Amino acid sequence: MTTEDTSPAAKASAEDLDALSYEEAREQLMAVVGRLEAGGASLEESLALWERGEALAKRCEEWLEGARRRLAAARNTGEDDAKAP
Repeated sequence: MTTEDTSPAAKASAEDLDALSYEEAREQLMAVVGRLEAGGASLEESLALWERGEALAKRCEEWLEGARRRLAAARNTGEDDAKAP
């Protein structure tokens, strides 16, 4: 059973993620991965890093999916324009 974290910290983190551009989210994700790969963090810090990484990866995927939708819409508009007399 999963529960959604609705603590003030989680809400602030979600708002923080929403404000990130794709490039910013990707850069932060790479930094998180680097810190995890370097090792030496406590279990608690590692878990927090992992959770942040998961949230950043999700944000990047949201940006990419939005870009795919925009491209598909642009292609459809272009095809419709080409079909019009």
